[in-house]
This record gives sequence, structure tokens and C-alpha cells, in this order.
Amino acid sequence: MSEPALEKKPEENSETEWHNVPTQDDLLCDDGIPMETHRHKLQMDLLTIPLHNWLVANQRQSFVGGNMFVYFSPLQVRNQDYRGPDVFVALDVSRDDRKSWVVWEEGKAPDVVIELLSTSTAQQDKTVKKQIYQQQLRIPEYFWYDPFNPEDFAGFSLERGIYQPIPFDSQRRLVSQQLGLNLVCWQGQYMAADATWLRWATLAGELLPTGQEQVAEERQRTEEQRQYAEEQRQYAEEQRQRADRLAARLREMGIDPDD
Repeated sequence: MSEPALEKKPEENSETEWHNVPTQDDLLCDDGIPMETHRHKLQMDLLTIPLHNWLVANQRQSFVGGNMFVYFSPLQVRNQDYRGPDVFVALDVSRDDRKSWVVWEEGKAPDVVIELLSTSTAQQDKTVKKQIYQQQLRIPEYFWYDPFNPEDFAGFSLERGIYQPIPFDSQRRLVSQQLGLNLVCWQGQYMAADATWLRWATLAGELLPTGQEQVAEERQRTEEQRQYAEEQRQYAEEQRQRADRLAARLREMGIDPDD
């Protein structure tokens, strides 16, 4: 998401007091600037939608935001220094829809942030934003990923107030301890676009499915159930025919099979 005043150096969070504290209804929620590319938009959707569905299915109170402003200080508002993480997750909060994330209303900052790098934002995402997420918002986990360069992928965990790199495992996955999920690079098609995508996966290695994948899985389950029912029907028919043949042979031998 674009930040009009991103070039400003972050100042110490002095939290200047104000008499009329603004709410999300008072604050700008959209700068009208689209994401860098269509692939960035698709990548955001691929991270937010399956995760939201997984959290709901697992009955975890949470909010998953994409390309939304996060407000955390009066100074930031006064300077119009808008911060819009591409993807963020806040745990143990209501799922109610929001125009933006306002820290003083929510009582907390997000727990996980992901920035999708681009030529114009990578430097800021790796320096200025990382510093803000570490020092001012104190985001427990921060990840970045370049949709056009999958090698530019990293994660950090806040330990004693300082971001420490999260190590890759043997399959080049990064674990989010906050969510109990892995972030993995996956080569394939999403919305007819063939690319290497960043996706969530369970610790057992199962991808969180997209809507299309869920439909396909449901169709496969339905077909498997149909085939199983047909096999059972055929087996029952074979058993009935076998019983009929046996009864016929007994009758030929002068034996009543019903006795």
C-alpha cells in the first residue's frame, strides 16, 4: 500500500495527547492508490482469504487485514504518515469488519505482518517499516516476500525488543509461531496466473486451500463417496445373486433352502 509520507524518518513515539481522540470513522482509510501490480493483489488475496477461512474453521477469534492503514500514534495522524501493511493478522480480537486498524481503539497492534516487496517499496519495507514494526508497533512477527523474486523472502521474530531472523527449515519454509503455520513458496496457478506464490501451510505440510481448491476437494470427496456407494451396491448384488444360485442348487438336490 502506498504511504504518502513514507520518506519521513520515524520519530520517537511521544504520543502527544489530544482532547478529541479520532476513531476509524474519522481517519483516512483509502488513499486511492492501487497495489503495485495485479500479481501483488492476487498474492495478497492468496494470503488473506485462506487464512481467514482457516482461523474461522478453527474457531480462533482474529482479524485478517489486507492493504489497510494501521494507525498507532497522534503524531502519525498529524503528519499524515500512513502505514498500510499488505497483510496483517491480529489474534484474540473480534472478526468485525473495519475501515482501518486503529491501535488505541483495538488495544493492541497486529501480531503478524507481511509486506509484499516491489521495486519502489523494497528499501522502505526492509528499513523504515521494519524499524517501525520493531520499535513502535512491536509486531511479534514480520515477514517480507517479493512476488516477482521468490528468493527475496525473509522472516523475523521479536525477541527482547529486537527482530531476530527466523531460520528456514530444510524445505525452505518459515514457521509463524504466532499462528502455528508455515509460510511456503508454491509453484502453480492461482486465478489463471502461473507463478511462485507465498502460501500458508499447516505444520504437517498441508496447504490452506483456496476457494477453488475447496470446491475441487469437495467434488473429489463426493465422487469418492459415490464410487464407494456403487461398490457397496455391486457387492450386495453379487451376494444376493450368489445366495440365489445356492438356493437353486439346493432345490435341484431336493432340499428346501428355507427349512
